[in-house]
Amino acid sequence: MVRHLRIGMDSLHSVPRHAAIAQALRDGIRSGAIAAGSPLPSESRLSSRYQVSRGTVRQALASLRAEGLIVGGRGRAPVVRRPDLSQSFDQLLSFSAWARQLGRTPSARTLELARRRAGAEAAEQLGLEDGTWVFEYTRLRLLDGEPVMIERTTLLESAGRLLLDCDLDGGSVYEQLGERGIEFSEAHQTIAAIAASAQDASLLSVQRRAPILEVRRRALDPVGRPLEWSRDRYRGDAFAITIHNQSALPRAGVALQAAEGLQAAGSSP
Repeated sequence: MVRHLRIGMDSLHSVPRHAAIAQALRDGIRSGAIAAGSPLPSESRLSSRYQVSRGTVRQALASLRAEGLIVGGRGRAPVVRRPDLSQSFDQLLSFSAWARQLGRTPSARTLELARRRAGAEAAEQLGLEDGTWVFEYTRLRLLDGEPVMIERTTLLESAGRLLLDCDLDGGSVYEQLGERGIEFSEAHQTIAAIAASAQDASLLSVQRRAPILEVRRRALDPVGRPLEWSRDRYRGDAFAITIHNQSALPRAGVALQAAEGLQAAGSSP
């Protein structure tokens, strides 16, 4: 069932139209105004409602499809599905914010926070000289109490020293640093499959040398200065990469999505 859904024209002008339409539909799905299992209005109806081209509507629907919020298309009306653990790489979103959007409970266990000299890799990624002082932290991230990801992050000293006043176990680093004036504006991310070390296997509750996914991320501030270099390692038996392509669009939607096993386990921790 699709209840009355509207979007203000101000939203259409302040952000790209396809993004504003996608957000309106996304909000409707997550609020329950558009119920799981319900078909969305047709492309022609959405085009008329929002006074945009059908191509713009297709872009909006492609974003929702990449996020796993809807299924179907190509002659079949898109249908709302239950939002699953799908983290889009089209937007720079903290783990905590992503989990809360899906109605899950994020938590963290801080394993280390230290000020030390930057190693060669971190220095190169952050545009620093070898041996420059930085802050590094390691956290185990959990969803509904289940370990799913290890964060190993290096921050510029100016940003990292603010972590001393943050609650690393109690919330998002991005959000807490944002409250202190540090803005993460964009990121370059690379995804690779690696074998779990003995330490990673123990933390993620998997076998040693089990396949895990590593997301290497270099985050920048609004003027393009590197702020963060991170290697996030996800349980390989619980997550998979999904890619949505469409010939009419200039780019693909890429997301990290939880496998059914973790979702079932996470529903009753």
